[in-house]
Amino acid sequence: MKLEVRNYDLDTSEPTVLLHEDDCHTMAVSEGDRVRIAGESAAIAIVSISDTLVRKGTALIPPSVQKASGASVGSFAEVTLSHTPESVRHIRAKMDGGCLSAESIAQLVDDVVAGRLSRIETSAWLTALYIKGMDTDEIAAYAKAMAETGERISFPGRQVFDFHSFGGLPGNKVTPIVVSIVAAAGLAIPKLSSRAISSACGTADFVETFCRTDLDSEEVRRITDEVGGVFSWTGATDLGPAGDRFITVQRPLGIDPRPQLLASIMSKKVAVGATDLVMDIPMGTESKVPTLEEARSYARDLMDLGDRLGIRVECIITYAEQPLGEAVGPVLEARECMEVLECLPGHEDVADKACICAGTILGMGGICDGTEKAREILESGIAHDKFLEIVAAQGGKPDVSSKNMVPGRFSKDVLSDRPGFVRRLSNKAVVAVAKAAGAPADRGAGVVLGKKLGMKVSKGDVLMTIYAERKDKLAHAVETARDMRPVEVEGMVISRVCQK
Repeated sequence: MKLEVRNYDLDTSEPTVLLHEDDCHTMAVSEGDRVRIAGESAAIAIVSISDTLVRKGTALIPPSVQKASGASVGSFAEVTLSHTPESVRHIRAKMDGGCLSAESIAQLVDDVVAGRLSRIETSAWLTALYIKGMDTDEIAAYAKAMAETGERISFPGRQVFDFHSFGGLPGNKVTPIVVSIVAAAGLAIPKLSSRAISSACGTADFVETFCRTDLDSEEVRRITDEVGGVFSWTGATDLGPAGDRFITVQRPLGIDPRPQLLASIMSKKVAVGATDLVMDIPMGTESKVPTLEEARSYARDLMDLGDRLGIRVECIITYAEQPLGEAVGPVLEARECMEVLECLPGHEDVADKACICAGTILGMGGICDGTEKAREILESGIAHDKFLEIVAAQGGKPDVSSKNMVPGRFSKDVLSDRPGFVRRLSNKAVVAVAKAAGAPADRGAGVVLGKKLGMKVSKGDVLMTIYAERKDKLAHAVETARDMRPVEVEGMVISRVCQK
């Protein structure tokens, strides 16, 4: 049926078209059905029906669907019923606990990226993965399929290293330090990082405070060839875009299916051309991986996946019972990261973790005593020189310094009302306070811890300092800190029991 294209000034999370109910009756189309919209090209969209918002003989089509279908406003497009994709049968098979072939998985991923599956169907897929899981061969096929949905970066004849953290640890600011050390040692490490999803700061969030992170695939390849490494944002490239489609659906569900997590991680590594990967698995009671048993299980799965995908994987299980370093929030984390590279005193835990992770990569690259060599590169200032070289290559100031990283102008110290020792430091509560202050959207917002686990505290000592760019957000963050008590102080004596 030929319908006149009108603009639908609403871009939804899935391809949508709004049709008049009389036209739907003529085409035997119901609410939620799929239709094929053919202009100069063709696209699939999900039908919504109205008898008041759209006139008979017209189709309200959002800009994203106009672009995909090649149907411009004012033109006529052929709108016809499109049958349910075969992928829906694969979703049902997984819901029943079946094992899918590589071809079936590839077809499903292709349908998701092309917008042929609705959010409900994609949600059903993710729920099936959460409940039924996948075996290693299925996950490997899933990762390959996701990698093949976008661009690929190639470094012919080169050993290419990558570093990835599972996340869930506030203040985990080691990536630019690791990249700088590894690149300074002469190895290639094109590191692409994510923004915060539920945390107060992702690596890309704090890196963009001092240089560009929106490098496209060609820039990533060129800068890696020129200076040895990058620290950019995954979302600026078209590497494995399927993972981002799934994230938008799973976020409101509040689930992170293990097969989805593993496939998403490994698909990006395949797409960036990695031959060797070091995985940081932070383990702690409030992290994504709460137990050593679970951490080791993830490590085994990742190494098995690496074998199937042609990537050598080594895993490091790291301490995550409290934030890494003292700073949480974009500018604050950038400042602390630079202070480590500048070899300023303090932040020993950040430097130690960075050297261990970088040293593992150096060892995979054939450099003996990797951790010792990594520390030598850091303490000599060579890593800092390489850091500035990468920053300049990514459009930042070649002489940027930790002194340039100025947090929000409104701040408040949270003081201890008693003496004692820090007995509990809640990662989740620290993140909640930093987010209440405005992080990561407000770059200058966040938290600097004054005390950490086991430290002695006197009455009136600063437990944390909250920074914000607006007074109202600072007040909200202070109230959040009072309610959630991220840092709990107790004395050595819990109770005294005496004879009567």
